[in-house]
Amino acid sequence: MANVLWLALGLLLLKLVAELVLAALNRAEVRRHAATPPPAVAAIMEPETYRKSVAYTLEKSRFGVAAEVFDTLVLMLVLMSGILPTLFGQAVSWGSADSVWNHAAFILLVMMLLAVPSLPFEWWEQFRLEQRHGFNKSTPGLWLSDKLKGVLLLWAIGFPLLWALLSLVRWVGEAWWIWGFALLFGFQILMLILYPKLILPLFNKLTPLPEGDLRTRLMALGDRTGFRAKAIEVIDGSKRSGHSNAYFTGFGRFRRIVLFDTLIAQLTPEELEAVLAHEIGHYRRGHIPKMIALSAAMMFAGFAVLAWLARSPWFNAGFGFPSGHLAPSFLLFGLLSGVVTFWFSPLANLLSRKYEYEADGFARDAIGGPAAMVGALRKLAQKNLTNLTPHPWFSGFYYSHPTLVEREAALNRATG
Repeated sequence: MANVLWLALGLLLLKLVAELVLAALNRAEVRRHAATPPPAVAAIMEPETYRKSVAYTLEKSRFGVAAEVFDTLVLMLVLMSGILPTLFGQAVSWGSADSVWNHAAFILLVMMLLAVPSLPFEWWEQFRLEQRHGFNKSTPGLWLSDKLKGVLLLWAIGFPLLWALLSLVRWVGEAWWIWGFALLFGFQILMLILYPKLILPLFNKLTPLPEGDLRTRLMALGDRTGFRAKAIEVIDGSKRSGHSNAYFTGFGRFRRIVLFDTLIAQLTPEELEAVLAHEIGHYRRGHIPKMIALSAAMMFAGFAVLAWLARSPWFNAGFGFPSGHLAPSFLLFGLLSGVVTFWFSPLANLLSRKYEYEADGFARDAIGGPAAMVGALRKLAQKNLTNLTPHPWFSGFYYSHPTLVEREAALNRATG
């Protein structure tokens, strides 16, 4: 049985080593171009901005390595110490033999406890690293408030959902995992509608985009591309960060466009139109349902693997848990699934980058050329101090979008 634990520890170490190697390769690539950027990069960033982006990238990488090593060592120590089975034994004693609520509470408590050691790293990243490079707009009070709200939401939403998932064994027997998949997938679809209406306002203020040239331009874009959103809203992202973004939320008649206030401040109306056209391109090219379908297939496979592990007496016992309980299997699967999915991330990113190219192409055609899209991408790279010279292996594992140089080349090639 102990072999299962040692296998898990070995896989955690293997993943960590891969992440350290990828980070080292990326830093070496950034340093190689630090003094003399490639011509395509030099055309995007002024020398001073490029120097800042190099410094920001290198510091983020070093910090990320320290945080990842720490998190991995904490998880390994927790798995080896036997504290998880001890906590489970305590949780089981809170209720009767057939209780489920205490099993759900055990999972949530462990998740909370495991998050505690990382809090100093999160604080340092926000108030030291991001502050040093001009991105942090948050305050200690707001940061603490966000954490407390996150805990409350974890229990308000996570507890009943976990209770229902764990109760399925009693309700439907061996087929619980099929019903579990249906429950969780249905919940995720429901959250696409409820999140912007019920949860997002707990953290950010959403206001309608005021009447004016920008709103008229964006609404006209939606009309001529066959895409009408219920609303265009501005989110006060600047209360926490200087980084910017734009996205859609919801689907069908519930979908709405959300623009960061920082994005509106940074881009011209023409460039904002190009960014929105790119997002519309994801819908018009069918990327959203395709990604939802892929997510559903992966979730279904995950539940099948989880059910197999839960049935296998060696799995729970290998980590010191008693057999016949689903809650430990859920927890262990959640803690360790990343040692497998990490190796498939290049495939997922390959598909995501394909979709990004297609959305860029849609935006170029919708607004009559690549200039506005290129201008928007360049400004976003400059304002966010984006790394423009990542190592190919690093970007393959971590980048869901092509690099800016690659996106510009594709946009211009199609019109050349």
